[in-house]
Order: sequence, then C-alpha cells, then structure tokens
Amino acid sequence: MPSHLDWIKEELAGLEREHLRRFLRRLESPQGPEIVLEGRRVLNFCSNDYLGLAGQRQVIAAAAAAAERWGAGAGASRLIAGNLGIFTELEAALARLKGYPAALLLGSGYQANLGLIPALADRGDVIFSDRLNHASLIDGIRLSRAETRIFAHLDLDHLESQLKPASNFRRRLIAVESLYSMDGDIFPLPELVALAKKYNAITYVDEAHATGTLGAAGRGGLEHFGLGPEVDVLMGTLGKALGSFGAFVSARREVIEYFINKARSFIFATGLPPAAAGAALEAVRILEQEPGRRADLRRNARRLREGFARLGLPVPKDEVPIFPVIIGDPQETLAKAERLLEQGIFVQAIRPPTVPPGTSRLRITVRADHTSEHLEALLEALGSKMMNSKL
Repeated sequence: MPSHLDWIKEELAGLEREHLRRFLRRLESPQGPEIVLEGRRVLNFCSNDYLGLAGQRQVIAAAAAAAERWGAGAGASRLIAGNLGIFTELEAALARLKGYPAALLLGSGYQANLGLIPALADRGDVIFSDRLNHASLIDGIRLSRAETRIFAHLDLDHLESQLKPASNFRRRLIAVESLYSMDGDIFPLPELVALAKKYNAITYVDEAHATGTLGAAGRGGLEHFGLGPEVDVLMGTLGKALGSFGAFVSARREVIEYFINKARSFIFATGLPPAAAGAALEAVRILEQEPGRRADLRRNARRLREGFARLGLPVPKDEVPIFPVIIGDPQETLAKAERLLEQGIFVQAIRPPTVPPGTSRLRITVRADHTSEHLEALLEALGSKMMNSKL
C-alpha cells in the first residue's frame, strides 16, 4: 500500500543516482592520528581535531573531573537554573584567549550562528555574506529576515560595491569566516575592519576553524593579522582544535549582555554538559601553556605543503592545516576516497551541497600528532597510479 512517506524513498534514490547520498561510518576508537574505522585501523586525515586534544589524557581527565564536580548535565537553561560556575570560568578563559572583554557559551557553532545573527539584524537591515560561507551562517542570515547581499568569495571590491548603496538600511552587517574549512583560505580581516568602519557596518566573524590553528599562539584570525579586538562579534567553537563540544562568542560586555537577552538559541537551550566545559577549559590551558602543539601543527602543515608541491597538487596559499584536492565530479571523488581507504588512508569525499556543484573534493586535514611516517604514507597514496587513474 502506498505510504504518505514514499517520496522520501524517491528523494534518497535521486541522491544515490547523483552520487550525493551520505551515510555514516562507525568509528570504534577515540579521535587520533590513527583510528579504528569499522573494525580496521586507518590513518585519520579528515578530522577537525587539529591539535590532537580530543583524545588527550589531560583533557579526558578534566572532562571526568568536571562531571564528578558539576554532574552529568546542566539541568536547565542558564537563565533558569543551569548557570554552573564552570561555565563562567570557561567564558573568562575564552575571553582572555581571544583578547575580548567578555565571552558567552552556546551549544554549538551552528546553534550560535542561528541565534546571534538574528539578534543583530531583522527586517529593515541588510547582511553581506561571503559566497562560500558555512551553512550555519547562511541559515542564521535567512532566519534574521534581513535583506541579503552575496559577494564573491574574499572579494573586497565586490563587497564595497554593495556597501556603497546600502546607506538607507537601518543596520548593515558583514558575515564572514576567518578560515574557510573547505578551501583553506583566510579572509583579509584588516581590510574587512577598514571597510566596516568606512560604511558603519557590524562585523561578524566565524572562527570555528581558526581557533587553535591561526596566529602565533593559536588565538585565531585576529592574531594572525596582528589585530586587536577590532571585530564586533567573534564566534568560535570548542569542538574542533579545542577537542571538546560547544561554541562561544566574544565581544564587548554590553554586546554579550544583549545576546543573553536576545539570542534565542542561548535563551531557550540547556547549558553545555559540564564534562564538555571541563574538557574545553583544559584545552584552552594547553593551548596557552604548551606552545609545542602549535609548533607541531605548523611543522606538519609545512611538510604536507612540500609534499603536495612535489606531487604537483595545489598548495594552499597560507600555512593552514586544510588541503583541498578538487576533483569536480562527485562519482570520481567518491571513487578516489575509496581508493585511499583501501590503502589505509581515511579521507572524506566532500560533495554538494557542502561545496558548490562541480567542485567535489577530497578535504585533507593534518594534525599536530601526525608523524612523518603518517605524512609519507598519505603522500605515497596520493601519488599512486590507482589514485591518479580515471574511472
């Protein structure tokens, strides 16, 4: 008998035909440079755990200690009865890390962007968004109900051409990422700040992948460019280089107070699990006090850049831990990912809608705890005849 949900089967079949259907692979170990994937040990080159902190003993111990001290869950939203002391301690550490007066924890980077952007802009306002912004930024912008202007990726001239005629809007907001996770390129933040001042616009920068990876001390995009707290709203996550889960926003104190009162994804959400906050707090301490991890990450990124150059593969413009290898066709991209997996290298095939049509790619990420042997194994697999052959 036909079902009212039969259309879902048809949608899945359509994704399958286009080689765009996704599925979950089961990991049977913690994150690390080597992981157990569906019963097989492989090298992990697609994690965002850039500093190798998710499986670090001190971080795990801090998570356990926080759970023992504060419980398994927050028990309520922070405005009701869930404002645990460890949250304010972590916020102070994150504000210090980013060089801002204050910070506020949120449930995830996606949740942050869905709540913070609509708090800043509404009907009668306009938001300028980089064409390659993350889905969470795009969805937050849509929820805001503001007018939207899309400018070409990293194109400041195009952005300014859109800012010039926008003086009639009540508020103007520019939303970008500091480090783009699928392309490995960095937004020119000094020029962004200058343009925003010129046209009286709010700057909103997503630092999900920049925290821990950019800047001499891993403080992010502002440190990378030698800037102070010159961006109005700086969003970051705890679930990538900091090895835990959750997100935060850094800003002036009155802006943080405003978000406490206006950001719906903060107001109506339960606080983070205390274990996640404890892990993040220890990760911030490690980032600040153990610079060797950042040095290891930079060293491995340089080694991989040299290896990519030897193989004739595109090398990122900046020294970042993200190495996209654009294949184009989704079927060929899937096939190459499987060929790598056959050789013990785990790299995900990234396809639309995560990236624009025609730009399916292998997104390779390097970690601080990859060894030279790990890197050579990856480069050998990328240079093999099996990898370079067409379907």
